[in-house]
Amino acid sequence: MPGTATDLTRLRAVLTAFFALDGFIFAGWVVRIPAIKEQTGASAGTLGLALLGVSAGAVITMMLTGRLCRRYGNHQVTVACAVLLSLSVSLPPLTHSALTLGLVLLVFGAAYGGINVAFNSAAVELVRAMRRPIMPSFHAAFSLGGMVGAGLGGLVAGTLTPTQHLFGLTVLGLVVTVLIGRPLLRLQPPPPPPHEDSPKEETAETAPRRLDARTRGLVVTFGLIALCTAFGEGALADWSALHLQQDLDATAGASAIGYSCFALAMTAGRLSGTRLLERLGRTRTLVAGGTTAAVGMLLGALAPTLWAAVLGFVITGLGLANLFPVAVERAGTLAGPDGVAIASTLGYGGMLLGPPAIGFMADWYSLPAALTSVAVLAATAALIGFLTRHAAER
Repeated sequence: MPGTATDLTRLRAVLTAFFALDGFIFAGWVVRIPAIKEQTGASAGTLGLALLGVSAGAVITMMLTGRLCRRYGNHQVTVACAVLLSLSVSLPPLTHSALTLGLVLLVFGAAYGGINVAFNSAAVELVRAMRRPIMPSFHAAFSLGGMVGAGLGGLVAGTLTPTQHLFGLTVLGLVVTVLIGRPLLRLQPPPPPPHEDSPKEETAETAPRRLDARTRGLVVTFGLIALCTAFGEGALADWSALHLQQDLDATAGASAIGYSCFALAMTAGRLSGTRLLERLGRTRTLVAGGTTAAVGMLLGALAPTLWAAVLGFVITGLGLANLFPVAVERAGTLAGPDGVAIASTLGYGGMLLGPPAIGFMADWYSLPAALTSVAVLAATAALIGFLTRHAAER
């Protein structure tokens, strides 16, 4: 029967593999962006416009995917998007202008956004059925997949052309999708457990509500937590190395350490996220995580030495690690795939907003001052988490 302990364990393993595959493929594309830029002859500005295709495709598709999940099922949409993601990653090396690159990246972004909504929705159902806060473990798999994909991409960059590398990702992605997609399609979504014994604060066990005005407002509120978190991730990805090099006189090699340490800290935080949530609960995890990230980012932005700043980035990564997974889970608990879609769209918007916002503030003030905005938003996420501690109660 669906929902047995064995089925739930198998479903968790399969979904974890899809999260890892998503991170692996996306990171493989990212490390080949410089080579694609050279191939297309794009300037930095036109490349930036072309790369917006990924973001535009993802944001547009995320809301549509919520409806597709309700109609066809989370598992079916996850597999379909994994196939499209695997196929579309091979397209960028075939382009020879920024315009065509932007168009194919719309397709890639659509697949990326779609699979994120679909497997997060499936994960929310599994969290509810298992009555354990396991959402961070899925996002840890995404982070690990990204780290492996980026590392492998760096290793093969000197020997394989972008076409060979990304076509290899297509083949690997399709093979893995067949292997893990078949069991996912056979496994039925777990039914929600009876909620008579469910504690009120731990709301993952309650069934999704209808998306009325009040519920939509709550979902948007949790989406704002995702936005605050993703703003910090995007900002550190694009600006941490420059901050260390420009403001703290780090070498090019040493400046790269900052983001690497941040990413490792986020992965470690997510790997321990289930235990943390079981011990603290969702509200205290949000409040503690946002507060920790705010303190860490203040140190990272304002520290006078390289290693103090890197320590600040590590603290920030540990603090931010579980905010996005918990926010998406809460939104999905409230409103199912539509909730996941809304929160994911806001979160992705935050990741898009972060880098340019930091750039504008750096021009107006300074880069260290601009980076303190990450601390402000992390503190805002903590405050929202505290104020919405009873929001998902029935």
